Amino acid sequence: MAHLTKSVSVQAPVSKVYEFMYEPTNLPEIWPSMVEVSDIQRPADGKLSFHWKYKMAGLFFEGVSQMEEVVQDQRVVTTSAGGIPSRFVWTYQPENGGTRLTVDIEYTVPVPVLGKLAEAAIVRMNDREADTLLANLKIRMEG
Repeated sequence: MAHLTKSVSVQAPVSKVYEFMYEPTNLPEIWPSMVEVSDIQRPADGKLSFHWKYKMAGLFFEGVSQMEEVVQDQRVVTTSAGGIPSRFVWTYQPENGGTRLTVDIEYTVPVPVLGKLAEAAIVRMNDREADTLLANLKIRMEG
């Protein structure tokens, strides 16, 4: 299982950053390889689930994500099943009038599909992808 942790400082209130990231339909706007989000289920407990399509190494993968833990303006934990099993922990902290957003990601590279040789390259590519996602969020929130 691959693992990475990334943070970004955003000059926007925690509630604004949290609300944007909580809405799954916003993900394709800031996440370059997230092709589509659909079939969003909105139960009363606030633990959304949604279907996604993602492009990795020129291949398309599909899956379902489920919010396992939701603490308003503080933390969201999402697990995904399907093409790329993963666990995302999003942590929101106040910082100098803005927000420090940290994402901790564990995911399984679909090795049978991509091949063992491609695994290291995919991990590096996903590391850059996470940087881009957070940079795009920063631009969107501060713009």
